[in-house]
Amino acid sequence: MASKHEEAGLTKEDLLKIYETMMTARRVDERMWLLNRAGKIPFVISCQGQEAAQVGAAYALDNTKDYIAPYYRDLGVVLHFGMTPKDIMLSAFAKAEDPNSGGRQMPGHFGQKKNRILTGSSPVTTQLPHAVGVALAGKMKKQDFITFNTLGEGSSNQGDFHEGLNFAGVHKLPVITMVENNKYAISVPFDRQVASKNVSDRAASYGMPGVTIDGNDPIEVYKHVKEAADRARRGEGPSLIETVSERMTAHSSDDDHRQYRSADELAAQKDKDPILTFGAYLKENGIMDDELEKEINDRIMVIVNEATDYAENAPYAEPEHTLKYVYAEKGGNE
Repeated sequence: MASKHEEAGLTKEDLLKIYETMMTARRVDERMWLLNRAGKIPFVISCQGQEAAQVGAAYALDNTKDYIAPYYRDLGVVLHFGMTPKDIMLSAFAKAEDPNSGGRQMPGHFGQKKNRILTGSSPVTTQLPHAVGVALAGKMKKQDFITFNTLGEGSSNQGDFHEGLNFAGVHKLPVITMVENNKYAISVPFDRQVASKNVSDRAASYGMPGVTIDGNDPIEVYKHVKEAADRARRGEGPSLIETVSERMTAHSSDDDHRQYRSADELAAQKDKDPILTFGAYLKENGIMDDELEKEINDRIMVIVNEATDYAENAPYAEPEHTLKYVYAEKGGNE
């Protein structure tokens, strides 16, 4: 009898790559929290608890040609698409070499042209119409790519969500929207944000399939995003996928979730940690043992340490560069 990952078309090598990217995202995120609490970086908005959804989805895409419009927690997605821990740390320290914005934006505002990561902004959900617009351009030019965008379930109540999905549905665009439902919009629980049982219930209104799945299982996420990607590449239009997982940290480093979440709820999350549950799956299926787990973690920590040291010692942008790209420069391109 085929195992779950074999049924999804994933090899042992695929699973180890997924696990390593998930673990890299976790270790980078944990390091940024330590740096923030040490007063070395100003802000962290965390991916912890959502790595399985992010990496499982990204692995189902073609990171050599597809475009992504990630939201601020999507460390796992951007790592799979070519960003490095050094890139992330340069952004966290707001250094001149930060590939996202040259130190102008807060961490989590991803953007990297060479890896087709569309630039994000602080207002939530604006990335969805951007992803839809890129998908429209690709369809008009008959180019072979799809777009993938993500957002939190709180963002699914913004106007951009409805306008973007409606436009994508009307024009049958090759775009996948994935809502990473971590059950809280900052401090507001899901049942006070959304009247329907699931965010995916809204898909039918926009003429596309919608599904709600376990966001703690990267294999399940891979399977559904791969189906949506194949559908989009065949010209059959957009899809809406909702992954349900845990937000294992406060909303951000400026938030204290103990003010609105019980100690029992926070403690119960540990049993759903996707790093632990996916690691257990790999061990149960003979794909990873304790020795390999340690080897992977040790290798990642070397990279994280090197990235931290490099970024901390890298130069800041010159003060006069604040206005760069804001006003036309004399003698430059208007």
